[in-house]
Amino acid sequence: MDAALLYALIAAGANLLGGLIITGHSHASQAAQRLLIAFGAGFMLATAFVGMVPHAVEEGGEAAAAGILLGYLLVHFTQHVLTPHFHFGEETHHDEMVDPWVGIAALLGLVLHTFFDGVAIASGFRVGEWLGLLVFLAILLHKVPEGVTLASVMLASGNSRRRALAAVVALGLSTVLGVLLTEQVAPLATHGLALSAGVTIYVGASNLVPEIQKERNLAMALSVFAGAGLFYAAFLMLRGFVP
Repeated sequence: MDAALLYALIAAGANLLGGLIITGHSHASQAAQRLLIAFGAGFMLATAFVGMVPHAVEEGGEAAAAGILLGYLLVHFTQHVLTPHFHFGEETHHDEMVDPWVGIAALLGLVLHTFFDGVAIASGFRVGEWLGLLVFLAILLHKVPEGVTLASVMLASGNSRRRALAAVVALGLSTVLGVLLTEQVAPLATHGLALSAGVTIYVGASNLVPEIQKERNLAMALSVFAGAGLFYAAFLMLRGFVP
């Protein structure tokens, strides 16, 4: 649990970094951001399907399969049913969104997702340090774009920079809370890996991949494969040397 909490705090810091990129007007290259999203998508999908799903099903059988589906649908509900405007990456359509509640809705849509980021880290470490590390890396790769997303939506919807940073901090705290509650809440301890696998699949396949597909770019396409390939190399290496 101590290791999981440490990694959750690092992931929360990456959320804050993404928020600072936007609120501090120190904009990273959009091309670099999109390559990071593509790479992260490949790494996350490989982590979910190769690392998380097999162990979840081994532990929980059919109930785990239902948990994976539930995790996927929960994020869809919060991000695209409750939230009127959501996509990963920097928001540029400021004139369409001048309503502070749009930013609050985006925050609410992301809080459940980031909570399960923490559940995923804790659940991964329950299986083994090797899986905990891989899940942490998968989550870390999308934390900066996630902070960029929320902070830019907050600003574009008319919220102040202070509120935007506070919202990003709330995302980080939600991740830490997910780690802390996984050991304390029995359903999370039992089904957390399955639920967080569904969340991870949603973020990779339904949040990140559509952003990549908006432009025909060979480097973007190859970055997805690079992310999946790096995961598998790390998977083989860590399973051999880390308990």
